[in-house]
Amino acid sequence: MKFLMHLGMKQAVLPPHERPDISALRAMGFDGSSEADVLETAFKKDPQRLADCCSASAMWAANAATVSPSADCEDRRVHITVANLESMFHRSLEAATTKAILSRIFADEECSVIHEAVTGPADEGAANHTRLCDQYDRKGLEIFVYGRDRSRDDAPGPSKYPARHDVQASRRISESHRLDPDATMFVQQSPDAIDAGVFHNDVIAVGNGNALFVHEDAFVDQASLLDRIRFRFESFFDAPLYIIQVGASELSLADAVSSYLFNSQLITLPDGTMSLVYPTECDELGAARAVIDRVIAEDNPIASAHAVDVRQSMCNGGGPACLRLRIVLTGAELLRTHQGVFMTPELYDQLVAWVERHYRDALAPDDLRDVKLLEESHRTLDELTGLLELGSLYSFQR
Repeated sequence: MKFLMHLGMKQAVLPPHERPDISALRAMGFDGSSEADVLETAFKKDPQRLADCCSASAMWAANAATVSPSADCEDRRVHITVANLESMFHRSLEAATTKAILSRIFADEECSVIHEAVTGPADEGAANHTRLCDQYDRKGLEIFVYGRDRSRDDAPGPSKYPARHDVQASRRISESHRLDPDATMFVQQSPDAIDAGVFHNDVIAVGNGNALFVHEDAFVDQASLLDRIRFRFESFFDAPLYIIQVGASELSLADAVSSYLFNSQLITLPDGTMSLVYPTECDELGAARAVIDRVIAEDNPIASAHAVDVRQSMCNGGGPACLRLRIVLTGAELLRTHQGVFMTPELYDQLVAWVERHYRDALAPDDLRDVKLLEESHRTLDELTGLLELGSLYSFQR
């Protein structure tokens, strides 16, 4: 975040969730008269469930929600739908806290609407959503990517790994966001890509403005689909769309997944050019580095690239794009958003000092049963909500 701030990007902090999640443990039947009893009971009876309830997976903010800017929505308000993340138990615990956080940050109902997570079909949030546009403050083309169509038994699907996102969820979100059907597309992720480990579309494609950077094995019937996306974009905006496609002969699907090249953040800098913020793993893989060099040299909006070390996230399946939720706001909307969460040099220094005061430098599985860890977490989060001026956000504070 500090690096992106220095590039000129506006950054806002989404605070972590309360962990261990005592409420979830109690709901699963791990009873006790005290929090210490609940932790000890869970540790003895089902240590995996306890670990699930301690997960820090909310750090991957790309799965937090799906966002439509006001320019795209009929009522000219920003619409945000919290993802249900029901495909993975530990992530399904996130929705309530995510909604509470976003509702506090986007509290002005004249500017924004925060929707509850959809129920039923699986929704993985912005990691399966791309918006293309000519200018940010004008209507864009919203592309929803799904892995499964629940209404079709004969629809193609992966055989090794489950498809985590249902088209039915995306359709419901597009309706509640009041999007123009002509400016909305629903496209299916390649089952082969899912089986190769591409569990979210942002692992195999990234779009921003008038650029779409994509591997050739990202979607079902990709050649025809890209023609349709280009036609729709250029019909709307009377401007070119730059589709930067990478062939399997240039970068294999396996190497695309291992390097997380397409999980780079593709950002527009203050000078109007785009930059690819990619994980350092790409520099360690010759084919990925060659693709970056080729893209920078060609005629397209991407004029620069920067490597970032997010190895701890990468080791658990998340690159630079996983760590952010892109939200497009007008200047007026930005001013009516809670200001305490925006990154500044001063807030950066405060957060670093906060981490150094509170975070343990080592953590073992057996520590999860220790009520002192829970108490430390509560004190730490209580101080953080003060730094971010978010008030009483967590259940233990209420």
